[in-house]
Amino acid sequence: MKINVKSVRFKADQKLEDFIEKKLQKFFGFHEQILDADVVLKLDNNETRENKIAEIRLMLKGEELFAKKESKAFEESVDQAIDALKKQIGKYKEKFKK
Repeated sequence: MKINVKSVRFKADQKLEDFIEKKLQKFFGFHEQILDADVVLKLDNNETRENKIAEIRLMLKGEELFAKKESKAFEESVDQAIDALKKQIGKYKEKFKK
């Protein structure tokens, strides 16, 4: 499994990249169908504090799942996106059980 982290309009520090890698590796341990993950971190230009966006795209066998979340911290956005992907993975597994 390969994790690609890309930051737009800023340079992500190593601590943030390590946090994302750790969270996704743990997530991959529960879902063996995941092949790769692309993570894009963006800063929105709005005036609110909730301007940190995390987009996560998971490549599975024959399927692609995507989640985008925005909050006041990148770590929080990543956590929320992973939670959304957990729900999508559940639906993906149900689809193949039928």
